[in-house]
Amino acid sequence: MTAGGKRVTAYAKSTVVSTTPVRPGKTYPLSVLDHAMERHSLHIVFYYRSGSRLDRAMLKESMSELLWYFPVTAGRMNREEGGKEWVVKCNDAGVRVVDARADATLDEWIATATAAEERELVHWEPMGNEPYIWSPFYVQITEFKDKGYSIGLSCTHIHSDPTCATLLIKAWSDCHRRASISNPPFFHPPALLPRPTPNPSSPFLSLKSSSLSKHPRPFSAATFRFSAAAVRSLLADLPPDSTPFASLAALFFISISRAANSTSPTSPSSLTLITDFRKRMYAPLPHGFYGNAAHFSSVQLDLDSGLSSVANSIEKHVAGLEEEEYWSAIEWLAERQAGGCGAFQMYGPELTCVKLDHVMAYAAEMEEGVGPAHLSCWIEGAEGDGVITVLPAAENGEARTVEVVLPAEVAEKVFKDEQILLRGPNVIFSGRI
Repeated sequence: MTAGGKRVTAYAKSTVVSTTPVRPGKTYPLSVLDHAMERHSLHIVFYYRSGSRLDRAMLKESMSELLWYFPVTAGRMNREEGGKEWVVKCNDAGVRVVDARADATLDEWIATATAAEERELVHWEPMGNEPYIWSPFYVQITEFKDKGYSIGLSCTHIHSDPTCATLLIKAWSDCHRRASISNPPFFHPPALLPRPTPNPSSPFLSLKSSSLSKHPRPFSAATFRFSAAAVRSLLADLPPDSTPFASLAALFFISISRAANSTSPTSPSSLTLITDFRKRMYAPLPHGFYGNAAHFSSVQLDLDSGLSSVANSIEKHVAGLEEEEYWSAIEWLAERQAGGCGAFQMYGPELTCVKLDHVMAYAAEMEEGVGPAHLSCWIEGAEGDGVITVLPAAENGEARTVEVVLPAEVAEKVFKDEQILLRGPNVIFSGRI
């Protein structure tokens, strides 16, 4: 064990810069949807087993090449002159990198690490009073005893949503293998400018912006890994058109609602859903669209109607989202920003479910044909009733990973819920955070 019983030791910090500088004076404006995420930060951990190309020096070298394609990530944030809007100065200041070691093999770590320990695999420093010198991106490279590695990416949500951040690591893996970037970045924030004749309307975001943050409570987290067979078994109990996402979201919504009902007078009757709209537009955005393209909506659910009905309601809601809703929400945020209103809490305080099972995380191969062993993702600043995140799994097909962050008293019941455990998930990274 390391000093103080901690199994992760960070021993160095450096800055990685691009192999090729950008032209002087280059800036990048952030979209209105980017600005809306100001209260949150994003944290992702990719786990890799040992391999001939997994070497700390080689990883930093390929990261340097990556930054030539992503100059915005190596820049620094500043306010526009006379305004309150953020812009990124692409000044080649670089990305902060932390070197660390873990006192466990990768398999030992996945089998025994707590939720709090997993959070030691990322490094984050919130923006201070000098944003022009603050790094919006931090990368922690942690080596395990068996020469496996974890790559922990932390960034401000202003810059990136989970889809964008995942594709950044995937692009890094392409550079690392000396391959062409399969999903090149698309830097074009005007793609989300309000329409010439805007229709600013979002009753849900309007209500959310006026919601009071709930009193901070201790939180616990856990990761449930469902095999393809386990998800197929769950789907067999639902209508034929059910999806893994809807079925798992319904399973955890019911469990969390019942647990919350036992600890407070009211339990959630609605679920906030966060879905990516890059490919749901009439003129689809490229996979590599840089920034935020996540839509927040709410679905009313009847807890007593049963798993099949709840899953069906979630499925219909997601399938029924239309482009007009995306634009109306963007235009409502733009109108609010123009009125001088600041950012509010987007994740929470109500129970929130993030749909991320579309991300191409397991295609981030640092070695040809060998993808990550596991992926974790969580959002900071999501206080309230908790967050459910549905992610892909290393196993192909219907397999999924579900991460939950919940108030500790609710989590204690959910983590022991028989209806969840009967589905046979492998539970890892559990405990207080």
